[in-house]
Amino acid sequence: MLVAIAALFLGSMLVAGLLRFSGWRPQGMQNHGELLQPPIDTRDVVPRMLDGNEYHWRPVERTWRILAAPPAQCDDACRQIARDVEVVWELFGKDADRVDVLWLGGYPDGVKRPDSLVEIAADDALRGRLPQADVTAGTPVYVLDPNGFVVLRYAPGFDPAGLRKDVARLLKLR
Repeated sequence: MLVAIAALFLGSMLVAGLLRFSGWRPQGMQNHGELLQPPIDTRDVVPRMLDGNEYHWRPVERTWRILAAPPAQCDDACRQIARDVEVVWELFGKDADRVDVLWLGGYPDGVKRPDSLVEIAADDALRGRLPQADVTAGTPVYVLDPNGFVVLRYAPGFDPAGLRKDVARLLKLR
């Protein structure tokens, strides 16, 4: 009887260890975006807003950022990304004030603007730090933590529901 209890205990520990070290994760714990390892440090880049003022990261405020990096010519797919990001931002409800939407370049005309929208002047220093920002088709979207590290990337054509779920999970971190 004692051997059976020990085997049950050690067997479950062995299975848990195998699952842990094989990289398996429960479905609810997986990111929808591409987790950037290591995160990309942009703290030394001080982006300028279109009005000429500097946009500072201000980590004390614990503000997360959704950054869209559209191509120079914003087409219909780019406008759809703007609509999707605006809807995602609205779905945060009471936590929406803890998320800034950064748009690299001018925001497309005819699309509703999130209240927290910050239009960032086209900046080669910032765009150069974003992985695969210069894809030829589509608009990649990134999530930046309160300190200014790029932690997630969403390839063009991503599902906005995944962006919402990932950022909502990050907003629970204090």
